[in-house]
Amino acid sequence: MVLHPTHSEPTASAPPTPAPGVSLRHYWPRRLILVVLCFVSTFICYIDRVNISVAIIPMAEEFGWDQTTRGVVLSSFFYGYLATQVLGGWLADRFGGKIVLGLGVVWWSIFTLLTPPAAFVSLPVLFLARVGMGFGEGVAFPAIHNLYAHWIPVHERARSVALNASGIPLGTVAALLLTPAIAVAWGWPMVFYAFGILGFLWYLVWHFAVTATPETHPTIHTSELQFIRAHTPPVPQNEQIPWRLLLSKAPVWAIIINHFCSNWGFYVILTWLPTYFHQALGVNLAQVGVYTILPWLVMFLMANVAGWVADHLLQRGLSITVVRKLMQSIGFLGAATFLTLVGRVSTPIEAIVYMCCTLGLGSFALAGFGVNHLDIGPRYAGILLGFSNTAGTIPGIIGVTLTGLILDATGSWYLVFLISAGVYVCGVLVWLLFATGERVFE
Repeated sequence: MVLHPTHSEPTASAPPTPAPGVSLRHYWPRRLILVVLCFVSTFICYIDRVNISVAIIPMAEEFGWDQTTRGVVLSSFFYGYLATQVLGGWLADRFGGKIVLGLGVVWWSIFTLLTPPAAFVSLPVLFLARVGMGFGEGVAFPAIHNLYAHWIPVHERARSVALNASGIPLGTVAALLLTPAIAVAWGWPMVFYAFGILGFLWYLVWHFAVTATPETHPTIHTSELQFIRAHTPPVPQNEQIPWRLLLSKAPVWAIIINHFCSNWGFYVILTWLPTYFHQALGVNLAQVGVYTILPWLVMFLMANVAGWVADHLLQRGLSITVVRKLMQSIGFLGAATFLTLVGRVSTPIEAIVYMCCTLGLGSFALAGFGVNHLDIGPRYAGILLGFSNTAGTIPGIIGVTLTGLILDATGSWYLVFLISAGVYVCGVLVWLLFATGERVFE
């Protein structure tokens, strides 16, 4: 990701005056540092979330869990994640995204470390530990959207959101690649201990490098501050939240429904893909991570490509509405097409190719619904993201659990993927009818 260098940004006619002790010679835009650290937090978020999708294989063997029990364990995280989405948006709008994201990372890191001892106590205690972890991760994306509403100029938002979201597949890749090796070498509990400390290391940098708004950053250069102010809609403090008004607009529901539809297919793939390769295609535990990383690397690449393409189309004069609907259509229709194919394959190579296409094309939706909260209501971006991600968390409970039930009842992976494809198609129809890129809330 490349943001506009501060020495070439448009500024007022008078020469800019640096903040005390700041030189332009080696100056890194403070908004770039913010975006990179948000990306790293998302990377850690998904390492800590995804590692159990591989660790569940030796855990289930040790504790004697069937597929339905696996589904319950894999879905338990989402109960906590569901509970703090809107709360996270409200807290971020009230107290600032910096403190909310920072505390969220520390919170979920603690519960990552607690996962192994909880599993050895009992299944209900493990369930509660994963719920507790979900509480912490639930505030992350609303807080990041709040920070972006303050920091990121309009024509840099799609690429910034895309870079942050690309921490999802990259964190997934790291978890899929490292978890089998750690589990085989030192046992599955070490997976959670090794990854759990990362959040604390991240927080040490975050605390000193970031502020909630550009105006409060002690080392931001005047030229960058002027550039942000000139290209970012003002985001006044929300003394009261018009909850009923926010939920009365069709474009808000278009985002909410599409976030639900996007996450249905995404969470099924995220949590069950290692098991699919292991059970349906015969890949052993030591190799399952290697077989499943390529689709996530493709998603990482294509998410950033989609963000740059969307911002470029806006700079070429296309309306925000046209761009958001185009990106969403490519994402959902592309993902649906290849999910209908993947359930019929018989070799790991075929499955990898189709999953690459599914996740690569599906990532274009990040430049559709994924950034649309900032288009229609930057003032309420954190809360709007909280609304939509609440709906987007429900598939983590229903879809992930339903997958275990379907597999126990029928053994049909094709049915699992076909349902996800149908959900994508329903989502894009709603998006084309009701979404907009125009400002809805002042």
